[in-house]
Amino acid sequence: MTSIPDAVFDALRRALGSDAVDTSEAAIARYGRNLLPSGDSRPSGVVYPASTSDVQAIVRVANEYRVPLYSFSTGENQGMGMRSPVRPGQIVVDVGARMNRILEIDDTLCFAAIEPGVTYQQMYDELGRRGHALMMDTTSGPPEGGIVGNTLDKGAGYTPYFDHFGMSCGLEAVLGDGRILRTADGASPGSQTWHLAKYGYGPFLDGLFLQSNFGIVTRLGIWLMPRPPVIRTFFFMFPNDEDFGEIIDLIRPLKLNNVVPSLIKVTSDLYGLGTEATYPFNRTGGSIPLPDAVRRELQYQYGMGAWCVSGSFYGASEDVLRPLIERMKAHFGQSGKARYVSHDEASDNPILQIHIDTFSGRPTRKELGLLNWRPGGGCCWFLPAMPMVGKIANLQQALSRRILREHGLEFITEYVCGPRISRALHVIVFNRDDRSECARVIACYRALIAAYGEAGFPISRAPLDFQEEAMARLKTFPEVCASIKHALDPNGILSPGRYGID
Repeated sequence: MTSIPDAVFDALRRALGSDAVDTSEAAIARYGRNLLPSGDSRPSGVVYPASTSDVQAIVRVANEYRVPLYSFSTGENQGMGMRSPVRPGQIVVDVGARMNRILEIDDTLCFAAIEPGVTYQQMYDELGRRGHALMMDTTSGPPEGGIVGNTLDKGAGYTPYFDHFGMSCGLEAVLGDGRILRTADGASPGSQTWHLAKYGYGPFLDGLFLQSNFGIVTRLGIWLMPRPPVIRTFFFMFPNDEDFGEIIDLIRPLKLNNVVPSLIKVTSDLYGLGTEATYPFNRTGGSIPLPDAVRRELQYQYGMGAWCVSGSFYGASEDVLRPLIERMKAHFGQSGKARYVSHDEASDNPILQIHIDTFSGRPTRKELGLLNWRPGGGCCWFLPAMPMVGKIANLQQALSRRILREHGLEFITEYVCGPRISRALHVIVFNRDDRSECARVIACYRALIAAYGEAGFPISRAPLDFQEEAMARLKTFPEVCASIKHALDPNGILSPGRYGID
């Protein structure tokens, strides 16, 4: 654990004020807590900047004393590490605690400029105050989650604006040497098109700040979607695990031809059931993982299938969307297995209401019920890429089910499908108070990442516990990242170790 001299915190208090620095045991415990299997990672203290100049002042002090910082926007990502520093003893910079203003919303050109602490709920409420003429894309994570943090971690949502980085435009970042960099047209002084023209002049540098530690982002432009008058979500339940491959082959042409404007979700039974139910130890005699027979009982009890397929249409009226829904019924109906669930019927089902909310750009906390599936509230995400080919899909699910079962864990997955690739979100839920179960989760994660890597399907995000291991699997890429790191942060003070970059 890094030892930080008291003189560092004294210097930070002089630079920012005493109320901007907290080294109390309560703060260290709060910011060190996470839900991951390796346990908490405690910082040395916490700093709360209120402006970009404050961030620069923090960076200057860190460079003077050669001490490591660890910055984040809101720290609400339960499956990735929350507020914990990647290495114990780093000084946490909670950028979003005070820098949480919506700086601008342009109703004509449909964009906003925000600080790192702006949450999905905050943006939704502000758009509602303005009459909901504009619509944002949201995650299915906590409403308190930050838009900037999710974007920088390559997060995504579900609407036509699902690609959060793709729908961002222009950012401001404080580099490790204290310089302020504005990207896109923001690099041009007095620019009126900073958050309109994504690529600007010269190399495209915005991507350097995704899943990296090259700078601390203090401002981001995001594009907003005009809210359509009518949004209708469709659902299809498939009865068998083995139907997954056929589902993927049915979805692929819909997305390749842009028939469905939203992404299409394929969620496993327990991904939905876990938002409402808890692990039924009384039905299993205490055994883990869940037997297939009990899983089928839960499907029947809650009116779910082995798989739930969902997507949305957006339009001017019910009459415009009705033929599109009928087309989906015919398309998925050709399998002879799909059971259709209408938007109105789904509105009465709390499990399915989650999908309606996310396709409508409404933040929801209902999916967080998954954290209660097992006692102890542990959560860890595994996110490999999955090509949209049915044969590969069934091979992947068989691989995941086998490895999870071998380690006493459940297959709880959501596949968010585009035309060529799906984000295969595996939610590993476990009892964090049981150290033997935590050890199984660590072993399981390593088995998954090794098996998927050998099969040629790398991961796209990694929890704090495994970021350095994941980076070490790559070729040449780590060395190039290290070179960039040295150029932009020569003393290595910005979040050393984040995503394996040191």
